[in-house]
Amino acid sequence: MESPFDVLLIDSDADDEEIEQAYRRRVKETHPDHGGSAAEFQLVRAAYEAIKAGRYGERYDADGESEDRYPRDQSRVEYLNYEVLDDYGWDLDDDDLFEKSSAEGLDSTDRGRLLVQPRETLLEAAENRGFRWPYACRGGACANCAVAVAEGEMSQPVNHVLPPEMVDRGIRLSCVGEPITDELKVVYNLKHLPDLDELRLSPRPFEQAYIDE
Repeated sequence: MESPFDVLLIDSDADDEEIEQAYRRRVKETHPDHGGSAAEFQLVRAAYEAIKAGRYGERYDADGESEDRYPRDQSRVEYLNYEVLDDYGWDLDDDDLFEKSSAEGLDSTDRGRLLVQPRETLLEAAENRGFRWPYACRGGACANCAVAVAEGEMSQPVNHVLPPEMVDRGIRLSCVGEPITDELKVVYNLKHLPDLDELRLSPRPFEQAYIDE
């Protein structure tokens, strides 16, 4: 069993800067695209989340699961593709955005619903159900996977890139964020939002959703 500090390979008295540096280093080391594994990557992310939340006593098994972490119920997420807003003259801040979009018969690429299970991030849930949403780092260090939360709440345990004013607007990172309410409405594919231009990494090729619930 490893403690969160053991996972990040730092001492338990490490300061905030050392924790941040260790997290960034370990994310790169364990990332599946860099020779690591998904299990290792999830373990590093969970450890960092535990330290930032002050849960220093959590212990992790070989699968990266915390003995102290209990799953939430599944969440039902309604999504809308940001790319369609210009086509219909809609604005991200429209209160009735989802109501208007429901009347247009949009393809499942652009509008639909998916279920997010316990311990799944929003991005993982989309991918696990056959969707391909944009992402790059998977570690909260770019805005490629950003979504706008229109209704409900979503966690954001890691954020190295979004300024406070963007967070206040409900912008979250789907690669690290989990729904924390039973219902959630999000606009995904926000990498095209002008305010996020300088916060993106070189995008990975991705295809749009192809499964209709």
